[in-house]
Amino acid sequence: MSASSLKATLHAASRCAVVMALPGFSWTVFLLLCTLEQLGALAIHTEAGRPGLEQSGDSMLLAGGRVKRGWVWNQFFVVEEYTGTEPLYVGKIHSDSDEGDGSIKYTISGEGAGTIFLIDEVTGDIHATERLDREQKTFYTLRAQARDRQTNQLLEPESEFIIKVQDINDSEPRFLEGPYIGSVAELSPIGPSFPLCRGRSKEQRSCDGMGVSLCQELGYGTSVMKVMASDADDPTYGSSARVVYSVLEGEQHFTVDSKTGVIRTAVANLDRETQDRYEVVIQATDMAGQLGGLSGSTTVTIVITDVNDNPPRFPQKMYQFSVVETALVGSAIGRVKAEDSDVGENTDMTYQIKDEDGVQMFKVTTDSNTQEAIITVQKPLDYEAKTVHTVVVEALNKFVDPRFVDLGTFRDQTIVRVSVLDVDEPPEFQPPSDLMEVQEDAYVGSVVGVVTALDPDAANNPVRYAIDRNTDLERIFDIDANTGAIVTGKVLDRETAGWHNITVLAMEADNHSQVSRASLRIRILDVNDNPPELATPYEAAVCEDAKPGQLIQTISVVDRDEPQSGHHFYFTLAPEATNNHHFSLLDIQASLTEPWLPSRNADAPLDQRKKGPKARASRRPFALADLQLILSERARGFGNDSLVCVRRAHPALLSLFLSVHLLTSCIFTAELQNHNTAAVHTQRVGFNRQEQDIYFLPILVVDSGPPALSSTGTLTIRVCGCDSTGAIQSCNSTAYVMSAALSPGALIALLVCILILIVYTLTGTALQPACCSIPKGGSLDG
Repeated sequence: MSASSLKATLHAASRCAVVMALPGFSWTVFLLLCTLEQLGALAIHTEAGRPGLEQSGDSMLLAGGRVKRGWVWNQFFVVEEYTGTEPLYVGKIHSDSDEGDGSIKYTISGEGAGTIFLIDEVTGDIHATERLDREQKTFYTLRAQARDRQTNQLLEPESEFIIKVQDINDSEPRFLEGPYIGSVAELSPIGPSFPLCRGRSKEQRSCDGMGVSLCQELGYGTSVMKVMASDADDPTYGSSARVVYSVLEGEQHFTVDSKTGVIRTAVANLDRETQDRYEVVIQATDMAGQLGGLSGSTTVTIVITDVNDNPPRFPQKMYQFSVVETALVGSAIGRVKAEDSDVGENTDMTYQIKDEDGVQMFKVTTDSNTQEAIITVQKPLDYEAKTVHTVVVEALNKFVDPRFVDLGTFRDQTIVRVSVLDVDEPPEFQPPSDLMEVQEDAYVGSVVGVVTALDPDAANNPVRYAIDRNTDLERIFDIDANTGAIVTGKVLDRETAGWHNITVLAMEADNHSQVSRASLRIRILDVNDNPPELATPYEAAVCEDAKPGQLIQTISVVDRDEPQSGHHFYFTLAPEATNNHHFSLLDIQASLTEPWLPSRNADAPLDQRKKGPKARASRRPFALADLQLILSERARGFGNDSLVCVRRAHPALLSLFLSVHLLTSCIFTAELQNHNTAAVHTQRVGFNRQEQDIYFLPILVVDSGPPALSSTGTLTIRVCGCDSTGAIQSCNSTAYVMSAALSPGALIALLVCILILIVYTLTGTALQPACCSIPKGGSLDG
C-alpha cells in the first residue's frame, strides 16, 4: 500500500469516528458503511498500483504509443449536518502519474468548488468547509484537473465526479395535507364476526386491550379516512424515512393502520346523540418506530353523522285543545310535535289518527318545515251532539332504517282531547225541502206549504219567520211569522209566471241577528182557465169549379194552458152553421194497424179480406169512408162479431162507434191519433162568385178540460176564378161582372163616348156666357 492510500484509509477512519458520535441506531449504520468504505478504498488503491489497471473512463494515447493511465480517486461521500470545528475530509483525487514530488497541481471546478469544497493542490485532498443539508441538496457535481505545475499543461483529461451528501435522520415526519376532517356514521360496525371486535353486548361493542391491536391488524372497523405523513430523509438509505402511525389520543374509539394511515372505528356504539365529534391525535414516527426515531403528529376531527336510530317520542301523553262548534271545516285546532333526537331527514315525521271517531271528525297533516302535526276540523262540530272528542294521534318516522329495527318500534302515540265550545247558532230549517206547489186558481190566503226551523242550541229559543222581500217584490206570498205557513198574497197566473223563487228567513225571537236563510221554489200548477183559439185569422180560397170533398184549408189552434196529459182539441161547426151545405169540417186523423186493412179488396166482405205481409206493412189515414164502410158492413148483417176495436177514440165520434155495437173481439184494429188539427172540405159542386163571393164559416174549438173550455173562430173563404190547373186568377166579383158583360171592343167604344161627352161638356160651358145671357130686368123671348 502506498503512503497516499494509507493516508486515505486513515482519513476515512477518522470520518467514521466522527459519525460514531451520532446517537442511537444511526452510528451503527454509519459505522457499517464506513467499514465498507475503508475496505473499498484499500481495494481500489491496491488494484490501482498493479500494472495494467486503468480508469474505466477514456484513456489518453501519448507519443510513442504509450497509453496514459487516467484518474484514480475514492468514491466521495460527505455526511450532512457536520458540526465539527475543522473542515470535514471528503476524499482525495490522485493521478497515477503523481510521483509525490509536488510537480502536479490538482484543481477542481463545478458546484461548490472553492467555497464549499476546497482541494489541496499538492495532495489532492478535498475538504468540506460548510455544513451540508441533504434535504436541500443531495449531491454536487464537480470536475477535476491535474496540470503540470511548471507548464500548466493538462496531464490527465478533465474528469467529472460527484460528491454525495450522506443522509442522517434529522427530519421528523410531517403531515402536510392537514387539517384533517373526516366523518363516519354512528353505530358503524367494526367487524362482521370477530368476537373481540364485536364486543360483549350491543351496548358495549368495543375493542380494548389486545382486542384493539388485533382488530387493527385484521383491518376490522369502519374506515373513516386516511392520513399520510412525509419524511424529508432519504427513503433509499436506512430507515430514516420509514414512517409508522399510531393513535396518541382517542384510541378508545378509533384505531389507525400503522402502515397505511387508514383510521378506523374501534367501537360499534358510537352515538351521535351522545357525542357528535371526536378530536383524534395521530402520530407518525420514522425509523420504523424504533427507539430514537423522530415523530410528528396531527389532530384529526372526526364528525359522527346521524342515522335513524331514535324513534319519535311525544313529550306529553295528553294534549288538550278547545274549538268553537261553528269552526269551519279545515280550521286548525292545534299543533302537537313528537321529538326526535336524530337530525336531517331522519326527523321527518308523518302523523295519523288511529281511532275511528277521530278519523271521521278530524284530520291531521304534517308541517314540512317544523315537523309538527296540524289537527284540523274535517266535519262540522256540534256542541249539542258531543262536547268532547278524544283523538289518538300517532307519529312515525317517514324513513326507517331496516338495520335498526331491533332497537324498537319507530312510532309513538299521544291522546288529544278536543273540547267543543257552545256558540249561539241561528235556527236550522227542518227538513231541507226547497220545492212547493200550488194551483194557479188558489184563492188569496191559500196555504202553499209550511217551513220549519228549530234553534239547535240547548236553550231552544222560539223561532220567527219572514220573507226576504227583495226576492218577492210584488208580495205574491206571505208567511205566518209564528208558524212558518206560506200563503198566497195575490191571485196567481201560471201563464204569467209559472215559477217563483223566494228566500225565507228564520231568526231567534229574542235575537234577530241569528238568522238563517232558505231558498224556496214555488211551482204554479196549471188549471184549464184559457180557452183554445185559432192559431191565426185563417183565410181560404175555393175555386168556382171545385169538386165535393176537396181540401181547401187545414186549421190548428193554440192554448196557453199546459195540461199534464197534453192538449186534445175537438173541432166542429158552430151551431149557427148547422144549415151549412157548402163545407164540411173533419178533425180526426187516424191510422189503421194490423192485422186487417180495408184498403185492399174494399168491396169484399170483411170476413173475406185476407191478411198478408203487404197488408201488414201498409198504413194509411183512417178516413170517414172507412167508418161508412164499417156501418155498411154492419147493415149487411155481418153478425154480432166486432168489426173494430178502438184503442183511442175521439169523443166526438164515440156515439158513432157505439152505434155499430163494438165488442171485445176484433177483426181489425183502428188506432185513432189526434193531431189537434181540422180539415175543411167542400161539400157541393162548383161555386158562383156572382151569387156569393165570400163565405164566413164559424168553427167551434173545444179543449179536453177539465173543465172543457171553448171558443169560436171564423174561417173566411173567398170564391175565386182559377185556371185549368187550379191556380187562382182573381177573387174580385166586380171585375168578374165587367169582364163577363163587355168585350174589348165595347170597352173601347165606351171609353170613346165618355171622352166625347167630356169634351162636349167643356165646350158648352165655355159658350154659355155669350149666348145665354139675359138682360137685367128682361125675359127670355122666343
